[in-house]
Amino acid sequence: MSSVEESLRMLTIGDHALEAILVPREGQPMPRLDARTEALVRLSALIAIDGPPPSFRAAVDAAQRAGAREEDVLAVLCTVADLVGLARVVSAAPRIALATGYDAEAALE
Repeated sequence: MSSVEESLRMLTIGDHALEAILVPREGQPMPRLDARTEALVRLSALIAIDGPPPSFRAAVDAAQRAGAREEDVLAVLCTVADLVGLARVVSAAPRIALATGYDAEAALE
């Protein structure tokens, strides 16, 4: 059984789930995404859970530091829309806009 299969099996049964994700086994590197992708995935998770504005700011900042463009951030919103629903996207949009330096709500006034 591969280390990935073993980790997935452990997570499936809840067997030391956090350890399987967060603690590398001796001699086995932790699977990681590149910094840009990881930041964009974190952003999509924040959209899904309706995260607070400071968290959006941190995720967008991390994504931009890792090379993501504003178009990439918008693409995340568009990509998750059918999964999380329009209400979550509409809720997240002004927070993400502020995180990129654009006050969309003020522009509507």
